[in-house]
Amino acid sequence: MSKKILLSTFLGVLSLPVVALAQQNLGNYGTSITLCQIIPNLETAVWIVFAAIVVICFVIAGVLFLTAQGDASKINTARSAFIWGIAGVVVGILAYSILLIIGGVLGTSAGAGC
Repeated sequence: MSKKILLSTFLGVLSLPVVALAQQNLGNYGTSITLCQIIPNLETAVWIVFAAIVVICFVIAGVLFLTAQGDASKINTARSAFIWGIAGVVVGILAYSILLIIGGVLGTSAGAGC
């Protein structure tokens, strides 16, 4: 038997599970995606990015404090970075609270998927 026939037979046998599973309905992949399904996923992604930015901001502020070495101008810069980090957290929490309030008024809740 030649190597080409053996290789094509082997690849054909390996592709059988793919062909068999192609005929099955694997979840909701065949249905259309609505806005009510996208919004909770978008909220989750935004919160993950927000949390990452908050952590990075406070780490930078901590490094600035550690490297200040008693220099008053560097300590003021570090303190300013820390205060702006806290302000960012407050703004982020207020933004999410506004989403919850509007969702409550409209009769939906955040992450409920309509």
